[in-house]
Amino acid sequence: MDPTSHTTDQELLEQLRRRRGELRDSMSALELALAGPAAGDPSRWSDRVQVALIELSADLRQHVGITEGPDGLYRDLIETAPRLAGDVDRLAGEHTVLRKAVDGLLEELRSPESEHEVATIRDLGTELIATLARHRQRGADLVYEAYEFDIGGDT
Repeated sequence: MDPTSHTTDQELLEQLRRRRGELRDSMSALELALAGPAAGDPSRWSDRVQVALIELSADLRQHVGITEGPDGLYRDLIETAPRLAGDVDRLAGEHTVLRKAVDGLLEELRSPESEHEVATIRDLGTELIATLARHRQRGADLVYEAYEFDIGGDT
């Protein structure tokens, strides 16, 4: 894919860049919700975390659709740079792990009643954010390696 010569390819990369920004914003919202006070009213804290996590889940689903869909980035990556197929497979596998982590965290959020349960949720949420950050970095590196295009995600 040559981002300067194919309008549809350029549009896909721009869409990916926007979605990356939205995913980053959702990660930040989850981080803020997790860091909020839970003392005295863990169910209110849990509600805020759940809202942030549901938004993150939706953004992750969109990310997976853009990358793994029939006309998605990963298909084009493999066609453009077959040498990167293993890296593409690794990133696709990470999507499964990330979705399971989000689902598991949503399950943990059912009704935290103790400080220990809140701490466990915070630990799981923080690990999810870190895993997502690493995934985003590997994805950006892969796109750059294949197309010499910086998708960033800070817009």
